[in-house]
Amino acid sequence: MLFAKLLPREANFFEMFNQHAERIVDAARAFSLLVANYDDPLLREQYNREVDNAERSADRVTHEVNRAIHKTFITPIDRDQIHTLINTMDDVADLIQDSAETLALYDVRRVNEEITRLTDLSVKCCERVKEAVFMLGKLADPAMAEAALKTCEEIDRLESDADRVLRSAMSRLFREEPDVREVIKLKAVYELLETITDKCEDVANVIEGIVLEHS
Repeated sequence: MLFAKLLPREANFFEMFNQHAERIVDAARAFSLLVANYDDPLLREQYNREVDNAERSADRVTHEVNRAIHKTFITPIDRDQIHTLINTMDDVADLIQDSAETLALYDVRRVNEEITRLTDLSVKCCERVKEAVFMLGKLADPAMAEAALKTCEEIDRLESDADRVLRSAMSRLFREEPDVREVIKLKAVYELLETITDKCEDVANVIEGIVLEHS
């Protein structure tokens, strides 16, 4: 009885994954609204704060998960998988915040079609990550495991779309933009936004590994 009392309770890792995924989507949607309302300084500042708040909330969940890994006697999936998944998810939230900060720090005066398209693809990737993460707690259901794998495949396709948009955007930027400063600014923004989708693909790869191992 004493030994049982000394054992740490099993943390609800799947619920914490879901909480983090929700904060990722919150950050992505706030960033999308920032881009959509970029010409309005007040709205831009409002949505920038929302991005920051979502990222900080995601950080808190990440810290909670990493603490729980060391305090939980039995984990539902491999500890390394838990650690890799939550920290890769946190990278997504960090990149969204970095994108918002870069627009401000580089004094980007206006957003163009390429930024809008890459932002849209980033939001879609984040939403699919949330869907795939939700399915992790239901892998005992073969249909749910299959759906998780299909969602991961969709994330891969969205990342490929973002990569094509990036290549096209870079080509146009270097051919048509005469101001070297603008080239430097926009190149950094494009690459950051595409990296969000890259990191979502990394999350998808971790999820695929978990699904294949545990379903």
